[in-house]
Amino acid sequence: MAVVLGYDESPGADAALATAISVASRFDEVLVLVYGAGPPGGLGEEAGAHRDALREIGRTALAHAVERAEAAGVRTEVELVDSKPAQAMLEVGEKHDATVLVVGTAGESPLRGAMLGSTPHKLLHLSTRPVLCVPGDPEA
Repeated sequence: MAVVLGYDESPGADAALATAISVASRFDEVLVLVYGAGPPGGLGEEAGAHRDALREIGRTALAHAVERAEAAGVRTEVELVDSKPAQAMLEVGEKHDATVLVVGTAGESPLRGAMLGSTPHKLLHLSTRPVLCVPGDPEA
């Protein structure tokens, strides 16, 4: 079993990382850090370049998250997935039999999240596993 965290270095993701580290530590579970590198649209030559750029950003973000988790004594695994963020988290959650999926929020309204398709909104409606939505720091 594992705690699965979607991480992209946004303020909401940073707050979620702190919470996920705490949960993984408390329950002695591995923390699986996920970055969904699926480009919007997904077709054509530009999509490949976009995906490559997203993968590089993801590798960097995940490396920073691993440093923080390991400094706190939490075991980690990394999953860089060629899917959009919500789908990546759902796939990894199943693969690792996640106890909980953890995701940060940007403090947007529920209506805005529903209309724009935010990752937390998608997870809350599609996941068969518990989802923990962590609000970002409004001061950040």
